[in-house]
Amino acid sequence: QVQVVESGGGSVQAGGSLRLSCEVYGITYTNWCKMGWFRQAPGAERETVAGVDSDGSTAYEDSVKGRFTISRDNAKNVLYLQMNNLKPEDTAMYYCAAEISGPCSARTVVGRGMGASAVWGQGTLVTVSS
Repeated sequence: QVQVVESGGGSVQAGGSLRLSCEVYGITYTNWCKMGWFRQAPGAERETVAGVDSDGSTAYEDSVKGRFTISRDNAKNVLYLQMNNLKPEDTAMYYCAAEISGPCSARTVVGRGMGASAVWGQGTLVTVSS
């Protein structure tokens, strides 16, 4: 059974940094098709933050380009989201998701989100104060 567990959230001031981690259990990097980070602010819909596919290609939502970096440690089976220059509007619950089925495209993650077979974590809260 595939599980993903997020960690690393917290409270920071604007301009600060955080690194989120997503540990994946039950599937190795050789089997998954795409993974992504998503966020949902209070009262808002969930939005895609960044995606990475099995080829290592990455894609980002426009508002985080140049500030956030998605990466993976295949040996540890962990996905990361490095967040720099955080802004109050980045405040949200952040979720990680992994999916075996295609299309295996990071740009698809950003453009269309994950499919129905994606496995989601419980989320980790990021709060950015001004």
